[in-house]
Amino acid sequence: MTLWVKSGQLEFGKRMHFWILWKSVLEIGFIWILIYSMIRFLQGTRAVQVLTGLLILVVLFNVAKILELSTINWVLTKLFAVGVLAFLILFQPELRRALARIGQNTVFNPFLKKGGTVDEVVEACARMSRMKRGALIAIQRDVGLKNYVESGIPLDARISSELLITIFAANVPTHDGAVIIEGNRLASASSLFPLSQNQELARDLGTRHRAAIGLTEETDAVCVVVSEETGGISVSVYGKLTRDLDEDGLRRVLKSLFRPEERGKVFLDYVQQRFRFRYPRKQRGKADPS
Repeated sequence: MTLWVKSGQLEFGKRMHFWILWKSVLEIGFIWILIYSMIRFLQGTRAVQVLTGLLILVVLFNVAKILELSTINWVLTKLFAVGVLAFLILFQPELRRALARIGQNTVFNPFLKKGGTVDEVVEACARMSRMKRGALIAIQRDVGLKNYVESGIPLDARISSELLITIFAANVPTHDGAVIIEGNRLASASSLFPLSQNQELARDLGTRHRAAIGLTEETDAVCVVVSEETGGISVSVYGKLTRDLDEDGLRRVLKSLFRPEERGKVFLDYVQQRFRFRYPRKQRGKADPS
């Protein structure tokens, strides 16, 4: 009887040890993914500098605690108490954008079929680029753009390159606004987007580019911009702007953004092609009004 009890206890101990081991692995893996995702999300944003400052304050706090510097310790304790609320207020847009990106699933079959949204947008942008006709096109993904749709002229029209080119014609009232695409329908024209307040943007970026960056900082939409002065085509995603795309490059980028399973291969091919050429130096002079 005693031997059976000891054997049962030993088996139970092994199972508990196995469960504790796997529990630790799961917790470490979750924390690692969380930290990695946070670093990737904050990379290139103003929050990086703030987090660096917070880390310095934490180090100073621990040094003051070890050296028993009571006054400095008291000041830093009060500062951290207020800092939590200040962090939430200062980085409200970044936090909202992070929450909006949770659980995204960007699979849009109507975008990818031949003659679908991507092909129509690419054809329109290529033609407007040759004509140096300014344009701003926002393509909705998971986060709704209803507020921005209501700021413009509702359309609910079938997407075509001819319609997009007509909307951005110089003698049309909708020329200066933006077009919003929802699914395979053109939702609105002449919509207004918030301008980015990022102080690190290039000085030659005009209103259209800043509006595209501003919208993609707040939502997960994809914005395509055609410069009115240079005819250059740019794409903005998550506040990042990719400039000087040709027709094929634009098509590859858009298809990679709306077909996640091919995202890595498409971007790799695009980067390899782009780095065969030297990037042009930034030219100083008149700013691009588009």
